[in-house]
Amino acid sequence: MTRKSVGYFEGTDSTLLTHLIMNGYDTIPVSNGVDNHGHCVGRITQHSRYDILIGYMHKITAQPDDELQCADVFHICKTYKIPLLLEVPAHLHEAARQILPEAPGMVEFLDPADTLSRSLELLA
Repeated sequence: MTRKSVGYFEGTDSTLLTHLIMNGYDTIPVSNGVDNHGHCVGRITQHSRYDILIGYMHKITAQPDDELQCADVFHICKTYKIPLLLEVPAHLHEAARQILPEAPGMVEFLDPADTLSRSLELLA
């Protein structure tokens, strides 16, 4: 049986990643195309092994000249049905929705304290 995989952007909490590994999930670094942290999220295909993506909002909000824009990340998530969990403090969720009004339903703004429990729900 293939283990489920979590793609994580640079800066994702190491304790969260450790908990995911200890619960039987693989963690794989992904890049926003600028930080070269791992596999570029813009190159995810149907053959890529990502069951969810986790990161901070600033990792997908690009500068106008950057090759990969948040709309591109959203397109990848919609096309391949990959939930994207963006860690945003609870009191800033409404502001995050205003900054990213085009975020599809599979994009969730989560307080960092809730990311592990929601990740485990999605991976179960």
